[in-house]
Amino acid sequence: MPARPVARPPMPARAALPEIAALLKIESLTKTYKTGDKALKGVSVEVPSGQVVGLIGPSGAGKSTLIRCINRLVEPTEGTVRLGELDVTRLSRRDLRRARRRIGMIFQEYALVERLTVMENVLSGRLGYVPFWRSFMRKFPPDSVEKAFALLDRVGLGEHADKRADALSGGQRQRVGIARALEQDPELLLVDEPTASLDPKTSRQIMRLILEICRERDLPAIINIHDVVLAQDFTQRILGLRAGELVFDGPPDQLDEKALTEIYGEEDWTAMRRRASEDEDEEPMHHSERELVERLEGLS
Repeated sequence: MPARPVARPPMPARAALPEIAALLKIESLTKTYKTGDKALKGVSVEVPSGQVVGLIGPSGAGKSTLIRCINRLVEPTEGTVRLGELDVTRLSRRDLRRARRRIGMIFQEYALVERLTVMENVLSGRLGYVPFWRSFMRKFPPDSVEKAFALLDRVGLGEHADKRADALSGGQRQRVGIARALEQDPELLLVDEPTASLDPKTSRQIMRLILEICRERDLPAIINIHDVVLAQDFTQRILGLRAGELVFDGPPDQLDEKALTEIYGEEDWTAMRRRASEDEDEEPMHHSERELVERLEGLS
């Protein structure tokens, strides 16, 4: 997209969002690489329980870096990340391993062990809780196995527990990734481009599933997503990054053409929305109806 500089409008008033105590609190987060490039420039964000946040911006804006700094897969240079009362940025390696149990991660490329079964991949979400010998021998407690079966049923894969991961479609693999993250009993979900490799219909199904699960569990989530229309349709709040800076923070209905231009630069946003609407070939369904259709389609 063209990146013609534009004058920055004032940030939308946070009063437009409900005042709820923050579960995740990010303050002045900065990431500077050895090259001197700044991927993040003093980002500050608070996310309350149950809120699903869409993180948008052009390539190189710092979206994946922000997601990974929260659980310290990337080490921030400055600033703090608090999960409840826990300062994640100050933890030792040992304590960080325990803290990561509280943060579920869903990856763009699924990050499954393809030679293992669906069930074994879901149970890998318990690795932070069980002794090494149990994980090495794949001997997980019965309650963990029972929970994994329940989660596979919830994401529509109950009949696929014994299949190898490499036998699944892209949409099915992403559902395994969701179940694995939930097996951790997380307090926060970090989701990195969950629909980047999926077709438009499957993308909407996956986003709907994530939103439903977050509502059921009062689970907050930050979703790094490149599809602006999906972000508007399936998240409650949108953060816009540009060149490492937070330039938009507000509800989806405030993401107008002016805000999109501030985030991405000049573009025909009306045409973009029209193309996106042409890709939507399904109406919203009730849970039971959707589950039936997805099973008939092989959950692809």
